[in-house]
Amino acid sequence: MRRSICICEPTHMLAGTTGTWKFLYTTANQLPKGTKLRFDLGSQGRSIDWQIPNTNPKEKVNLIWGELPNGKTVSAEQVQIPEDLTTPAFEFQLPIDLKTGDVFKIWMGSPDKEPTHGNSCQKMVQRRRPFNLHIDPKGKGDYKEQEVFHLDVRGGPLKSLRIITPSLVTRNKRFDVMVRFEDMYGNLTSNAPEGTVIDLSYEHLRENLNWKLFVPETGFIALPSLYFNEPGIYKIQLHNVKTNEYFYSAPIKCIADSPLSLFWGNLHGESKRFDSTTHIESWIRHMRDDCGLQFVATSCFESEEETSNDDWKTISAQIAEFNEDDRFVAMLGFQILGEVGTEGLRHFIYSKDAKPILRRKDTKNNSLKKIYKTNNPKEIIAVPTFSMGKTTCYNFEDFNAEYEKVAEIYNAWGCSEFPAKDKNLKPISGSGKNSIAENAEGSLVKALNNGCRFGFVAGGYDDRGPYSELFDANQVQYTPGLTAILAKEHNRTSLVEALQARSCYASTGERMIIGFDIAGFGMGCEIDTKTRPGLEFNRYITGYCVGTQPLTEVAIIRNGKVWRQLKVVGDRLDIETEDTDPLSSITFEGKEEKPAFAYYYLRVTQADGHIAWSSPIWIDQNTKTSVHLAKKPKKKAKDVD
Repeated sequence: MRRSICICEPTHMLAGTTGTWKFLYTTANQLPKGTKLRFDLGSQGRSIDWQIPNTNPKEKVNLIWGELPNGKTVSAEQVQIPEDLTTPAFEFQLPIDLKTGDVFKIWMGSPDKEPTHGNSCQKMVQRRRPFNLHIDPKGKGDYKEQEVFHLDVRGGPLKSLRIITPSLVTRNKRFDVMVRFEDMYGNLTSNAPEGTVIDLSYEHLRENLNWKLFVPETGFIALPSLYFNEPGIYKIQLHNVKTNEYFYSAPIKCIADSPLSLFWGNLHGESKRFDSTTHIESWIRHMRDDCGLQFVATSCFESEEETSNDDWKTISAQIAEFNEDDRFVAMLGFQILGEVGTEGLRHFIYSKDAKPILRRKDTKNNSLKKIYKTNNPKEIIAVPTFSMGKTTCYNFEDFNAEYEKVAEIYNAWGCSEFPAKDKNLKPISGSGKNSIAENAEGSLVKALNNGCRFGFVAGGYDDRGPYSELFDANQVQYTPGLTAILAKEHNRTSLVEALQARSCYASTGERMIIGFDIAGFGMGCEIDTKTRPGLEFNRYITGYCVGTQPLTEVAIIRNGKVWRQLKVVGDRLDIETEDTDPLSSITFEGKEEKPAFAYYYLRVTQADGHIAWSSPIWIDQNTKTSVHLAKKPKKKAKDVD
């Protein structure tokens, strides 16, 4: 059986370039007059996708048109694909017969071949990028035959160097560094001027480390077995000798010894490049390799319209496949939107593979109480997310301490720490018809003041479920957040145990390093005066923070308010201070016979607006001689030192 021939000219393109492209279809069979051909770009029209062309022949910019073997042109009509209404296609109808071996050409770009008037290639690299051509010889729109064009989208000219390093290392313990050579869109590239040489050095590294790197064909280089001899703050420096540009890694803190390591990842979030439901493998690879993350969790929505049973089966298989100890942790998760106020939006994360997606339509899963009753808190974590969104609000009145070990303080649509009127720097805000306003009832500070105990995590970008219409609603969007987990080992069991222990902190996207301790107890800990009676009179607070940019504010939050702002100059600060206020004068009243308590956490802000929040530390007043004096703290926040 003869096959038609599909050729692209050129056969490869550079990401983001503009030009005129040609697709040549040589038919293996005769096509009669009236035959319809539907050309599918596979583009959703996003800024990173292949540019959708115009069909008006009068336009001379970004036009799509067909060319017959006799040189005459055929106009295209934009149509919607029935099975995917988000993706437009272009339909041609033949005005003449095409004989076997005839060539029908599809052009995209500028008829006058002016490069600046052409069609823009997608901004992400892709090998064998497909363009589908559907053929209906009867001209009735019944497309049964399909041909495919393929071309390669390659990285553009070298623009930057990105260095992926661990954030926390131990003295004399070896670690690996990844160097990515990227174009202006973040794609790997080897497209650099001849003779490009990169110097790798840093004054605090061991003396014999002064390497010269060349741009590899792969676009990345792994540098193994680096180590630091002395504790301190380090940054890897790369110098492009040809352009005299310098690039630096995020900070690396070297400590003498620690039982914990720091891992960065994304618990809740999508990617603007790959859909995590329909392209789960590409999404995981993007998060692991392109973003340099050390863990992820899936967060598809539970409805069958969003995630079919087949989708969930594929997602589960890929999560199990990519989960690899000491390299990358993948966790299975999904989201449920419950009753506004009493349940809100919840992200469930499993600690094991091959678990079911819990669908709200099922009677046994139609409420949080039923889900909590039929599951094991050691095998699933329930994360309240976007709790201050008006349509996703969770008031924490039915807070479940066994399951809700952490809460999302921030994602790309805003911060749920406290309302905008209290000077929230990343408020939930929108002015469009379908935008989501804030609801102060979902404030995390309010929940903490009422006795709820949870650590802080951050979410990323999301365009599904209740977030699906926010792009068209003029909703304010921020940078995708990251979660940092302090765990003993780099495996799923250890990371889940750390989340359950609230040993984690949240960032708006930058890899800021923070530590926070009270009397030697770290983030997420609960301390009581029965075992530490001295806390009644003095809380010794230590920690550190290292930014990727200069720090503008380092604040210790006590009971939801700024207790002390620390003076900071530059991008780092070591913290050592004491709270000598009598504990009984600042505590909240405990509920349901629980002891009075106070809590503290650290909030760090950079010059570029990025923020990091440590998980809180709680102090319970269990001493028999203690007398609780106030339902709410009487002591006002201190002024800046």
